[in-house]
Amino acid sequence: MDRHRIPDDLLAAQTAWYVTYERLVSVQHTGAAVHRRHLLALSRRIAAHPFWETPAGTPAARVELKEIGRRLAARDAAP
Repeated sequence: MDRHRIPDDLLAAQTAWYVTYERLVSVQHTGAAVHRRHLLALSRRIAAHPFWETPAGTPAARVELKEIGRRLAARDAAP
């Protein structure tokens, strides 16, 4: 069970960040700029999310967000 109640839109952005990162590292040259721009946009969205201004937006919540996002991205990528 997750310790923090992370907003769905924030979790979706973090999961999309990992998916986009994997796409970026898998492309040779074509399309890399698009993935980099998308990664930067997602990074801004995650960093500026209002959740971080609440008492629940602790460093531990940031770690948990990354762990859950990475797990969801891996699950979605699995065959």
